[in-house]
Amino acid sequence: MDPTTLSQVAQWSIGNLVAGSKTVSIQDLSTDTRSLQPNDLFIAIRGQNFDGHRLVHEAAQRGAVGAIVEEIPPNLPADFAVILVSNTLDALQSLATHYRQTLPLRALAVTGSSGKTTAKDLTLGVLRETFQVTGTAGNLNNHLGVPLSLLQAQSSDQFGVFEIGMNHPGETAPLAKIVAPEIAIITNIGTAHLEFLHTRDAIAHEKGYLAEALPSSGTLILNAHDDYTPTLTNRTRASVVLAGIDLGEVYASNLTPHFAGTTFLLHAHGQVAEANLPVPGRHMVLNAVLATAAGIAAGLSLAACANGLAKLRLTPGRLQQKIIRGIHLLDDTYNANPESVVAALQTLATLPAKGQRIAVLGRMGELGDQAEASHRLIGQTVAQLPIDRLITVGQDARWIADAAEAAGLNQVLRLESTAEATQALLTFAQPEDLVLIKGSRSAKMELILNGLAAQ
Repeated sequence: MDPTTLSQVAQWSIGNLVAGSKTVSIQDLSTDTRSLQPNDLFIAIRGQNFDGHRLVHEAAQRGAVGAIVEEIPPNLPADFAVILVSNTLDALQSLATHYRQTLPLRALAVTGSSGKTTAKDLTLGVLRETFQVTGTAGNLNNHLGVPLSLLQAQSSDQFGVFEIGMNHPGETAPLAKIVAPEIAIITNIGTAHLEFLHTRDAIAHEKGYLAEALPSSGTLILNAHDDYTPTLTNRTRASVVLAGIDLGEVYASNLTPHFAGTTFLLHAHGQVAEANLPVPGRHMVLNAVLATAAGIAAGLSLAACANGLAKLRLTPGRLQQKIIRGIHLLDDTYNANPESVVAALQTLATLPAKGQRIAVLGRMGELGDQAEASHRLIGQTVAQLPIDRLITVGQDARWIADAAEAAGLNQVLRLESTAEATQALLTFAQPEDLVLIKGSRSAKMELILNGLAAQ
């Protein structure tokens, strides 16, 4: 954040500076006292399971210059600044919206049911070939993460790449307004978040608000293979670019997979460039093509886009390749939904493997009344692919095991905990085996990798 006076922060937050100096400036702020640095501003957010107002004194002890609050705690230090607002979440979003309007940066927003964090990481890598770029760290993509990520931008940044997530109706449009993008990527419309949106039509409708947020001079980049692409095209005033594999205006061809990634050819506007993506998976190549289309929309050459893809710095737990005890592991533990699990299983099935192919799968969350059917579909998929052994972890994942077994897979093991799964792999996984580990955040499948590494 550029240096900003508390007086200006109060104005942008629709609040009143009731204590502290108007001329004191801040350069950073946080909703988490654990990450606070001296002279930062603390924002006391209320949530379902926490209330930041209980931590204002701790923020002061850690050296915060002040806090944005809905009520003033007693006995604060005399020099501690206080900005009083009616709602701290609204204040944070208002602050980010007004601060965004002062920045000259060009903004790009990424959303979709799956792949959006990877597409965001790839787009950051592509744009960094030419521009000074800021963007979303990890997947801080919700009503808190988007404004906080934008407030990290500075006037020296030329481009900002921001991920927009949602799991309830009405969340996309306000976040798109904060970012004010000129380029947007919608990776796909899948079945993640059925628990609260119930149908793919409803998910597409919600994601489409990002398409509507683009100006007529902007560019919307869509998945050439997605069945909702025509619907989303009709939702925007911007130019539309389709990206895909062997399909679209920007596309990849001649895919050659290997454990360390995929080599392929990039095509756009009659030009061709060789590319190497340091992460495996056909779906990862599609994300790379979406990022390439974004780079071209921003003014980069196809060769520069290919160079950026090769320097990918992927968010941890996104099909990272690891070798532990000679076992080749695909760490895809960051999260899971039906589309991403199928894509990961297809990657497991197509990569070269000297030993067994083993899938270790945990539950998928936020599926509502579609949970059982979705898990069973995954089990059927496992049985149809050249995968030798399946291990499921947890109660919901038993549906995967049941369906896989019913479809003819013989080597199926149902376990209740990640500790049991770790021990199972230590018992029968051999060097040169290829093992995929994947599940939703709630399944904590990364503990299996930690357990293997600790042995």
